Amino acid sequence: MNYILFDGPARNALLPFTFTRPVADILIGIVTIRQKWEMHLGSTTTTLTEEYLSEKYPMVELEENVMINASFLPTAVLVDMVCDLGVNQAIFKGEDVVAFYTTEDQEGVDFDDYEIIEYEGECITVMNTWDIFSKNGDAIQQDFEYLTADRVSQAIPASVNTIAPENIFIEAGAKLEFVTLNASSGPIYIGKDAEIMEGSVIRGPFALCDNAVVKLASKIYGPTTVGPHSRVGGEVNNSVISAYSNKGHDGFLGNSVLGEWCNIGADSNNSNLKNNYEEVKLWSYEKEGFAKTGLQFCGLMMGDHSKCGINTMFNTGTVVGVSANIFGSGFPRNFVPSFSWGGASGFTTYLTKKAFETARIVMSRRNLIFDEQDAAILEHVFEETKKWRKE
Repeated sequence: MNYILFDGPARNALLPFTFTRPVADILIGIVTIRQKWEMHLGSTTTTLTEEYLSEKYPMVELEENVMINASFLPTAVLVDMVCDLGVNQAIFKGEDVVAFYTTEDQEGVDFDDYEIIEYEGECITVMNTWDIFSKNGDAIQQDFEYLTADRVSQAIPASVNTIAPENIFIEAGAKLEFVTLNASSGPIYIGKDAEIMEGSVIRGPFALCDNAVVKLASKIYGPTTVGPHSRVGGEVNNSVISAYSNKGHDGFLGNSVLGEWCNIGADSNNSNLKNNYEEVKLWSYEKEGFAKTGLQFCGLMMGDHSKCGINTMFNTGTVVGVSANIFGSGFPRNFVPSFSWGGASGFTTYLTKKAFETARIVMSRRNLIFDEQDAAILEHVFEETKKWRKE
């Protein structure tokens, strides 16, 4: 069977992260949503997403296909239901479509003509940006159980201080000495060729993905994920840092999500709790205004390729778009549009020519190429987000 992950109605609620990727390629837990489905299905997947993303993330349609809503994370029961789907059958959870069968020559999909199969079990859904960090603990637990089943961890070095070592799994090539790992409140997963430097104290649930680094004497509270090739230091609490991003120095990051290729300057901090303890509101790209989250703790949402200088201060519930560059004293406003350059004293437009030069340099340091597809995606984001910048 051919499996296609589609963005679904939550795509716009997951901006700015879905400006530059399909919903399926959001990191939550130990691996991305796509990787979860591919592991459980034992099959590769392609993507139905926005047209401007489709060259980099193409859809492959065959004679028979199963479409899967990428906002739903797989469970064993749900995967079995998906694999059993036949002609004119669809899986729903409440009002939301989870998956449905379709054929290449099918002109349209009318669920009134489908046999509806109700999924009544529990599953993790990613419907809003804050779900990425607030549901990360459950996602780490599920991924940990799946990835480590019937496998034996690398030996924990003698110098490592552990609590609940049975909940710790270390992949081949990982390096760690003279650190403290407390897995009593959730599992700790250390990926291939990852490193935890001396003096660090980590409480699970925690995932350090392949080739990622925890810097000297870091303090990390779970649930937290550090994505592949990313680096983290200082104090971090309940956050997801996507691939190739850096928070390498002292400073606090809490209840936050960083996209890819982000950099947090030394001694930068975010607030994750309002002084009056009220519910946090976040900028909504759908409503073009601030919307309630239902959360008391919510920090920074930063899109791909955005960066901040040293000593940057972010207010509770700040949303930063794609390719923004923030610096200077004081608190910048709590919605920074994509391709903004500046800080609390004001912003100008960060022109794509300059932004692309930086992206090329940053990616080349990791032996990766900023190519025409990447440039085309960011050009589209630049134009789409122009209305929120003061030109």
